[in-house]
Amino acid sequence: MTSLIIDSVENRILNDERREILEFMEKQDNIFGKIENNINQVAKIANGQKFISESELSNFSDKLSEIIILKKEQNEIFTKIYARLSR
Repeated sequence: MTSLIIDSVENRILNDERREILEFMEKQDNIFGKIENNINQVAKIANGQKFISESELSNFSDKLSEIIILKKEQNEIFTKIYARLSR
């Protein structure tokens, strides 16, 4: 109860909120881990076949570009979260 009052008065994030944020961040990291795993699987298939069609390569490149954008956005969000958590 004391920490709730102190945190409320000092306008800090509560422990429950902090835990939820950290769980969210962990889930996001797991999602990108799965995506990276899928990228590796596609690369193994392409290497094994020694061929990838132009359309497949273009589609794959588009998806990689999207992932790069999403990862940058995620990193910006995480930076803001860390800043908020450190208060």
